[in-house]
Amino acid sequence: MTLKNHHETPGRSLLMMIFGGTGDLTHRKLLPAMYHLIAEGRLPEECSVISIGRRDLTEAEYREQARASVKEHSRSGVDEQHMERFLSKLHYKRMEFISDPGSYAEFREWLEKNESLYKAPAVRLFFLAVAPEFFGLIVQRLRQNQLIVKRNPDHRVMIEKPFGSDLASARELNATITEALDEKQVYRIDHYLGKEMIRNILAIRFGNSIFEPLWNHHYIDNIQITSAETLGVEGRGAYYEQSGILKDMLQNHLLQILALITMEPPADLMPESIRDEKVKALRALRRYEPVGVCAGIAMGQYGPGTSLGKPVPGYRVEPDVAPDSTVPTYIALRASVDNFRWGGVPIYIRAGKRLDRRRTQIVIEFKRLPGVNYYQEFREQPPNLLVIEVQPAEGMYFQINAKKPGNEFRMNQVELNYSQNIRFQGNVPEAYEQLILEAFRANSSLFTRWDELEQSWQFVESVEQMCAEGGQAFPNYAAGSRGPARADRLLHEEGREWREIDLPESARNH
Repeated sequence: MTLKNHHETPGRSLLMMIFGGTGDLTHRKLLPAMYHLIAEGRLPEECSVISIGRRDLTEAEYREQARASVKEHSRSGVDEQHMERFLSKLHYKRMEFISDPGSYAEFREWLEKNESLYKAPAVRLFFLAVAPEFFGLIVQRLRQNQLIVKRNPDHRVMIEKPFGSDLASARELNATITEALDEKQVYRIDHYLGKEMIRNILAIRFGNSIFEPLWNHHYIDNIQITSAETLGVEGRGAYYEQSGILKDMLQNHLLQILALITMEPPADLMPESIRDEKVKALRALRRYEPVGVCAGIAMGQYGPGTSLGKPVPGYRVEPDVAPDSTVPTYIALRASVDNFRWGGVPIYIRAGKRLDRRRTQIVIEFKRLPGVNYYQEFREQPPNLLVIEVQPAEGMYFQINAKKPGNEFRMNQVELNYSQNIRFQGNVPEAYEQLILEAFRANSSLFTRWDELEQSWQFVESVEQMCAEGGQAFPNYAAGSRGPARADRLLHEEGREWREIDLPESARNH
């Protein structure tokens, strides 16, 4: 679904500049994304991709590296004609953008010279694929050297997560950035918002008359949001020691999903209307108060175990991890949105690393009808479930109850299934393709506004304060398991259980 926006960019060329052009994110995600956008004609013909890095590479050397990266990470086969066209638009600029403030003036001269060759006015889109501590520094220098001009809608900056390491540092970084740019020029990335099934939440909710009238505490028993990974920290021990699961997943991805699921219908599908309603939902999210050590929260850290049939180490022996680390790699909690629509509906959230399966899934569990138990045949029937799977098997299904074939009146579960993977042959645009394209279109609905971030940081810090005294010994779950036993007890104590829903094998294995 393409949302409307106020700032479409017809008749504009594009200068896409990537700070951190030699980094892993650029090679795995950004270059393949730009290849597909250019190959499929979704960007203007007047378009340049300028990778900025500190390594001493010639443009020819960089292009060969880019060719290899696109071939390895493309979501589909690579067409050589499209590849050559993409590489002709790709440039490499060596620049000491951290240690040498003077390098920006030289880059501006080079950029203006190349920009003048375009017939159409150019959108300058800066993507900061660098370590978070350099976000503010780069934005300040771009402003000081007039590479970006405040309130110029054609000058835009895309900023990767994490945005700050806590509420105080996030506020400090935001102050630095808003000194140089208007909020409308800032595109804070949460790549989950670019995933197709996350974008589909609004379509499912507001495009179907069978769901929105039931989307409230009268008909929904509980909501479950799960993000499970089989991978460990994968060489990112130093980063993970600073972030943990709360800042790596809960503060951004999972709370964004919660906001989309629980927000009120916006006045229209303009970006700011959508983001206004998301902020209201996050503001209504009940903060934790320190009434007990981790009451209502299950945290965990993986120990050694077996993952996908192979022995794997525990978190504490991963590279760059402290041998007595208390950083959590798992979180499960009960959230509550205190407003008229959702009062009394528990929202269970869980996320973890080194679990038994990889999955990001939303389960809406509907209440059983109060009169159903009148029929003896219906007494043990499971509830209706709406399942939205974000990954790996993108799709959704609706679980209902129907009669089983035969003379006996026996009930059976039936799944009404939609597999995006099968319907579109698995060739669905990647999240970064969507995000780059919408930033060029000035559609901010897929990006996080500052007040959304502020509310999510407040919630995460309330969780941290609840568990500040520890209370849960680590490690407390084996790699390759479902996670700590305490997570299951959280739901069992309320008469519920985590829903482990599998889409059909045909969708999962496609």
